[in-house]
Amino acid sequence: MRYSMQIAHPWHGVPIGENAPEAVTAFIEIVPTDTVKYEIDKETGFLKIDRPQLFSNAMPSLYGFIPQTYCGEEIARYATEQSGRDIPEGDGDPLDICVLTEKEIPHGNIILQAIPIGGIRLIDKGEADDKIIAVLKNDALYGNWKDIADCPKSVLNRLVHYFLTYKNIPGEEKAVIEIESVYGRDIAHEVIRKSRQDYRSLTAVPTI
Repeated sequence: MRYSMQIAHPWHGVPIGENAPEAVTAFIEIVPTDTVKYEIDKETGFLKIDRPQLFSNAMPSLYGFIPQTYCGEEIARYATEQSGRDIPEGDGDPLDICVLTEKEIPHGNIILQAIPIGGIRLIDKGEADDKIIAVLKNDALYGNWKDIADCPKSVLNRLVHYFLTYKNIPGEEKAVIEIESVYGRDIAHEVIRKSRQDYRSLTAVPTI
C-alpha cells in the first residue's frame, strides 16, 4: 500500500485523475448548507474563511476547484476565440467546478470524482472565470447525465442566478459579472485541457 506521511496540498499535490477531462478529481470548498464562503489558501493549502454569506444566496451545488489547473493565458485565449470578444486574461485561480449530487454532503475539505457535463463561461470584471458543471460519479440521480442537455433548465437557472448575484450587496453598485454562455461537455473538456496547459506554464521551472 502506498500512502503519504504528509497531507497533500489540494491544488498542487492532488492528482487531477488519469481519465481527465472525462472524469476529474474535484476538491470541494463549499457545500449548499454553508453560511460562510470558504476558499483554499494558496500558500498553505488550508481552507480559509473568505467572508460570511451575508444574504440569502446559497450555493446550489457542491463547489470547489479541479486540482493542477489554472485560469491564465490559454483560458483567456480560448474564451476570446469562443466568444468573439477580447478577454485579456483568466482570473488567476484554479478552474472552478460545480458538482451536482442527490446526496447531502455536510462539509467541504474533501475530494471526490466528478464527471464534467458542461460549463458556464463567466466574465468577472473582464476576466475569464469559467465554472465547470459536473455530476458526482455514480450518483443515483445525476450520475447518468452525459451532457448539459441532460440538465433541466431549472437547475441551470439556479446556478446562473447564483453567479450573477452572489457578489451583489444591497445599496452598493452591482458587481460587473456577465454570463457569456453556457456550454456542453466537449467545450468543458477543452476548457479543462486549456487550464492544464496554463497550470504547466505556471509551475514550469525556469531555465537558466
